[in-house]
Amino acid sequence: MKNFLKIASINFLILFLFILIFELVFGYFLKKNNFGYLMRSERQKNEIYEVIHNNQKYKFNYKRNFYGFRGEEVDPLNIKLVFEGGSTGNQKFTPQELTIVGQLNKKLTEVNYKYKIINASTDGKTLKGYANDFKYWFPKINNFKPKYMIFYTGINDSNLNQEDKYDLPWREGTSLKINDYIKNNSKLVELFKKVKYKYFNNQIRKEYGVTKQSNKLYENFFYVNYETAKIRHIEKKSNEQLIKQLQNRLNNLKYYIDKFDIVPIFITQIKFDGLNDYNLFQVNEHLKVFCKRNQYYIIKLDEILTKLEEGSFYDQMHTTPAGNRFIAEKIFPELYKILK
Repeated sequence: MKNFLKIASINFLILFLFILIFELVFGYFLKKNNFGYLMRSERQKNEIYEVIHNNQKYKFNYKRNFYGFRGEEVDPLNIKLVFEGGSTGNQKFTPQELTIVGQLNKKLTEVNYKYKIINASTDGKTLKGYANDFKYWFPKINNFKPKYMIFYTGINDSNLNQEDKYDLPWREGTSLKINDYIKNNSKLVELFKKVKYKYFNNQIRKEYGVTKQSNKLYENFFYVNYETAKIRHIEKKSNEQLIKQLQNRLNNLKYYIDKFDIVPIFITQIKFDGLNDYNLFQVNEHLKVFCKRNQYYIIKLDEILTKLEEGSFYDQMHTTPAGNRFIAEKIFPELYKILK
């Protein structure tokens, strides 16, 4: 028995040393720009979703690549257009080609534009989260020098109670950080994921409840367009705390926009009922002033969309494939004008 334990211990030690040497040579632990414990679980994902939008069922793979962007692998040298957003930009419950980014890329292909938009959106992010991406995420990517950064923003920043955890690219807690540190930098984990996703990726996440439109969402529906909103909100008192928070976040983001020497393109947002939410209306208006003052491009989606059909959203904030297609059609002419 003692000999068996001795032999087992020696074999275990040899195996441990082999794994250690393998990871040090082929892994990312000793590389300058390793991801550390950053990116939570936003890298190297391949999950199968089955969802329902407007009574139509979709089955698709939600992928995030090696660098953390949604979609297939991409050479950072070829990334010139980046799309930043929260869940309304990520749209993880929608097939990639039917998201707003997917629809815009389809239109760019049709006009033979050289580059496509790379989606850096992650759920829950605000302007503060975009700045953190410049601080903690993007510097980890070698040869990452985009020319344009599109910020699809407004809804999350219209909420004073947005939790900071959504804006941080890491998870809190020592054990979670250790877990993410190993997953992000281990070559063996990377190889295991590739084998898993290629041969054993058959677990389907059915998210019918998430994307099912509430029966009451469009009850007594009235779309508040920009002109109506100006009249409706004209006498309301400004939320000074919200505006101060917004201005601080915008100024912080401006620092990184200048530092990274990118051309920012902001896009204002709406909800399912347009601009009925006064906080969102305020955020959009102050964003326009900020862009004018700094000579930044801004696509005023809230002013462009004078009407919106029922079924364009499946909840108050998140759009369906039909809504994405309609929004992309409205955004694209102005976006292409900027890119040309």
